[in-house]
Amino acid sequence: MAKQKPKSRAAARIATQKKSPARKTATRSTARNTIEPKHRKAKALTSAPVRRAPKQRIAISHHRDEDFKADGLRGYAKYRDLGIAEASNGLARAHVIRLIGPCNPAEVSKLHFHDVEFQMVYVLKGWVKTYMEGQGETLMKEGSAWTQPPRVKHLIMDYSDDVELLEVILPAEFKTVELGT
Repeated sequence: MAKQKPKSRAAARIATQKKSPARKTATRSTARNTIEPKHRKAKALTSAPVRRAPKQRIAISHHRDEDFKADGLRGYAKYRDLGIAEASNGLARAHVIRLIGPCNPAEVSKLHFHDVEFQMVYVLKGWVKTYMEGQGETLMKEGSAWTQPPRVKHLIMDYSDDVELLEVILPAEFKTVELGT
């Protein structure tokens, strides 16, 4: 009795693989070696360009009361710049903020957001009562820290006369949008 010829290449390959497990492994290995380089090449062409961080240098800042300046975003605050914006070529900003007491809610409690990628605040001294969209009112005391997602609406409701905050923001330059009360 004569053997019948398979009707297609796929059928022939399946018949061969059933007869010879060693060939099956070799065939897959060879196929993988010819497919992977093309796949890698395609992936390399479609992947996003690598974003390089700006050149950075060391920044050292020592506490001096005379370094607190009333030249920042808010008139009811003094800022001590920590030199991070310059050292990071605009990648980030860090400063210590002293809110000037007593708190005047009419001046302070203005709903706003910052067009930033990242914002973190840490209470160094005193306390501050905040409102953040999605969180509500929160009393932050010495040792408390929080992040504010990009463009989250927030405001300060009240604070102690001695409050000091450490704020870290990315990028160093950003836009603040006032929304009213």
